[in-house]
Amino acid sequence: MNSPNVPGPGATVDLTNCDREPIHVPGSIQVHGCLLACDVELRQVRRHSQNAAELLGVDPAEINGRRLEEIVGDRAAHDLRNALARTSDPSRPAQLIGLRCGPDDRSFDVAVHQYRGVAIVEFEPARQSSRDALELTRNLIVRLRRLADAENLLSQSARLLRALLEYDRVMIYRFAEDGSGSVIREAKRADLESFLGQHFPASDIPRQARELYLRNTIRIIGDARGGSVPIVPQLDLSGEPLDLSYAHLRSVSPIHLEYLRNMGVAASMSISIIVGGRLWGLIACHHYSPRHLSMAQRIAAELFGEFFSLQLEALRHKQRLENATAARRLLDRLLRDILARDNFQEFLTESLPDLAGLLPCDGVALWLDGRWTEFGSVPPRHAIPALTRLISKVGDRGIWATHELPAHMEEAKEWCDRACGVLAIPLTQIPRDYLLLFRREVVQTIKWGGDPAKTYDTGPMGDRLTPRKSFAIWKEEVAGRSLPWTEADRETAEATRVALLEIILRQSELLAEERRKAGLRQKILNEELNHRVKNILALIKSLVSQPVEDGAGLDAYVEALKRRLMALSFAHDQIVRGDGGGALQALLEAELSPYRDAGIDLAGPAVSFNAQAFSVMTLVVHELATNAAKYGALSRPEGRVSVTWSLNEAGDCDIRWQESKGPLVTAPRRQGFGSVLIERSIPYDLGGAVDVDYRPDGLTARFTVPARFVSVRGGQPEETPVPQLQNDEAAIQGLRIMIVEDQFVIAMDVENMLADRGAGDIATCGNITEATRILETFRPDAAVLDVNLSTGTSIPVAEELERRRIPFVFATGYGDSIMIPEAFSKVPVVRKPYEAEALVSALGQALQKPT
Repeated sequence: MNSPNVPGPGATVDLTNCDREPIHVPGSIQVHGCLLACDVELRQVRRHSQNAAELLGVDPAEINGRRLEEIVGDRAAHDLRNALARTSDPSRPAQLIGLRCGPDDRSFDVAVHQYRGVAIVEFEPARQSSRDALELTRNLIVRLRRLADAENLLSQSARLLRALLEYDRVMIYRFAEDGSGSVIREAKRADLESFLGQHFPASDIPRQARELYLRNTIRIIGDARGGSVPIVPQLDLSGEPLDLSYAHLRSVSPIHLEYLRNMGVAASMSISIIVGGRLWGLIACHHYSPRHLSMAQRIAAELFGEFFSLQLEALRHKQRLENATAARRLLDRLLRDILARDNFQEFLTESLPDLAGLLPCDGVALWLDGRWTEFGSVPPRHAIPALTRLISKVGDRGIWATHELPAHMEEAKEWCDRACGVLAIPLTQIPRDYLLLFRREVVQTIKWGGDPAKTYDTGPMGDRLTPRKSFAIWKEEVAGRSLPWTEADRETAEATRVALLEIILRQSELLAEERRKAGLRQKILNEELNHRVKNILALIKSLVSQPVEDGAGLDAYVEALKRRLMALSFAHDQIVRGDGGGALQALLEAELSPYRDAGIDLAGPAVSFNAQAFSVMTLVVHELATNAAKYGALSRPEGRVSVTWSLNEAGDCDIRWQESKGPLVTAPRRQGFGSVLIERSIPYDLGGAVDVDYRPDGLTARFTVPARFVSVRGGQPEETPVPQLQNDEAAIQGLRIMIVEDQFVIAMDVENMLADRGAGDIATCGNITEATRILETFRPDAAVLDVNLSTGTSIPVAEELERRRIPFVFATGYGDSIMIPEAFSKVPVVRKPYEAEALVSALGQALQKPT
């Protein structure tokens, strides 16, 4: 019988006609069995196949409208109702092997299911016992359980099923995303041509057929030449055909039968392979003569298919898990290493070879903050802007992948041999930065089972189509594609995306926290700097205000003031050097050196503090000395300061600061920054103790520094004396000198110092550009270079002077010469603020060195 939607004679058709054929309601069944359609309670027969009376051995008079017992007998009807009550899933029909039915007590294998308000009973003459079916099923499943990987499972299953079910050919057929498919495994009779590796277009297994394969997992065609048996009536009183979606006896599309006959196939069976709820493929069995499997054998085959699908899914999950675990180990190692690095971009760039191991690929690249870094086979640089714009447009903030880049970028055809497939992993929420993996083009020849685009005319027998009479292989070369990205690839990429985003987020949080802390530290430092500058200015004012000794002239006063200011500079050098810790006595001498003419007594063992304690004590001593000079004992010529220290039994260092013979002391009405620093910094930062007593006759302060910050050194501590400089004024008489100093007032001061001591022509400039221009017309005999300029450093000028063999000295206000390269470590250094004797002495040293 022809399907109502099959094209008639003279029509031009291709295999997509099958897409329009309602194959689930063919109105007929195959000839090797019969069918009864009843109400849902299996009480009354409403439709039947035209051969039901003959097969069941009942009176061929009207069957429809009769009670089921009248057709199959009381016992059989009872068993069928019980069987139907045990099943609720039409894809799992109840099956009764060897059921006795009808007046002749004939033996049938029966399947019964209910679908869309109709109970459908299918009868097939019994051929095999249930014991044989159970044994067959067990043998199949036992063998499958021994297969430990997906490739072996696919290869062995085709061979195993052919041996057990004795079909001439058994194939594993896998669907592609577009509905086409290919034969990936095959076991066949030796004299048959091979279909292994051949591709078949989506029209060979139309859309609605694939949907039925998903619902009804086994499909039997016993004889492709056997015709079909109509359902009586084809339409019910409502005009609806009988839906046979879950019926094993459902007849076959005439187009598909023609397809099989042209292949020479007389019988077939297909078992659905369902992985993850999707139709992954089919186990397709072909036989070249009619072959009817018994219901027991079909049960075995159906169970085999279900177990095969589960085993394949499990093995694929296992492989994906192993791949994901390997990728996770790599990610964990990268994430562990990145935590120790400050620069995320630099780390990712260095890690590109490792990131290439996340997935099978030919190249990997990083597009981050507009910078392109690559490893392996990637697109040319000029193509990157267009590629990143494309990914930003189509990626939609998630993983985006294609194995056909030329389909999205016309210009990609020019460099397919380098990169034809791309998988983009976004590194930011807003599409901007990406980790990109690339695959090269894989040019392959697809062997189609006939031209997939060709149309065919109806044949000489009307509806008889002739799509593949010879089944000659039609070859098509496919270019512009790489190996496709699998679902497992995408999962690994997603895990990578999440992991990298977490790290970027954490880095951003850490940077934000560091910026907050840095801002807070900067604020504190600014306050401290402001306080210190005011203290320094107040101290200078105090030093300037000191009365001139009786009989001393103005020159002596100026000389004493200069010595005190230079000593103050050395004290601040000691504060900077204190970052590495140091001796307590050296600290006290450095801070109190401006007042060496006053009465100062220091006594105690040779102890040192670590960096933390030394920094804290430097601030405390500086505040004590500053306050003593401003308000306390050091503000008067007769005042005295005594500092003594010792170690107690616990190893703590106890320090006593005692002032005497100064002005009357009163406790401050309000605590300023200095007072708070003195009283709270040691307890807060070091866990020590402080006791400050504002006694009227002089301030007394006691400090305890815990033992863990204290160490005892052998010998006497080194002092930091004010250097004794020799007078080298004769060395600079008449010399031409260049001064590089970015502070105009300071530059003029240095110029006056040198001019007063006999220097000749002096050229002054404030930056590298001016210095370079001066050197074009002026050749100095020596130079003074301020190391740190407002626009950089004077090192380029030093290098030019070195090239011209002109001696020079560096000047710096930093405690250590941290800005001076190792190559200039032997160059004399003058500390700021400038002191004439020190500057002249340093120039003399530079001039004495051989050029």
